Amino acid sequence: MFSEINWPSKIFITGIDTDAGKSYVTGWLARSMMDEGMSVITQKFIQTGNKGFSEDIEVHRRIMGIDPLPEDLEHLTAPEIFSYPASADLASRIDRREISFERILKAAEILNSRYDHLLIEGAGGLMVPLKEEYLSFDFIKDHDLPVILVTNGRLGSINHTLLSLYAIKNSGIRLFAIIYNSYFDKDEIICADTREYLQKWTKHHFPDAIWMEAPSLNK
Repeated sequence: MFSEINWPSKIFITGIDTDAGKSYVTGWLARSMMDEGMSVITQKFIQTGNKGFSEDIEVHRRIMGIDPLPEDLEHLTAPEIFSYPASADLASRIDRREISFERILKAAEILNSRYDHLLIEGAGGLMVPLKEEYLSFDFIKDHDLPVILVTNGRLGSINHTLLSLYAIKNSGIRLFAIIYNSYFDKDEIICADTREYLQKWTKHHFPDAIWMEAPSLNK
């Protein structure tokens, strides 16, 4: 299935909010692609709430079922790490160190030279500030990155998902796929309705986008 999809060389994975399940979905997607013989690596382009390591990269590797990679030890997969668990903008101000977008882009370039596919996990949602009024949304547009949007079936997810999709649609960003994270499927009635509604809305407004579902870790 995964090897039959025409995956871009770089793809940005964002979520409808901070806890949508981006790290799990990124790791699951990388594992699924890897299991079908594809050359793939993940990157957390900005990590907050850590010192010297990226807990999200650790999640990716654990789900992928592999040990840390040489690129992890080279800090290519987490080129910018800040200590305070906040938006990238606030975390960089607390650490009194500006985000180096040059370092992020250089690391991505090196990773793409070693692997066919690079999955870039974002920090928070589309509108998270990176530097003052410069948002994740702007970074995606500036570098023409196709997007995977991670959603789920929690109450309120339809609203959050449609707001994200409206932003994507009105900006000309390419929505490559929506991945529904079933980990949060607690209320069967709400989840079934959310899944059906979002599938229909996406098919109508983004007919070329792929709809995928990531299985729960508990299943």
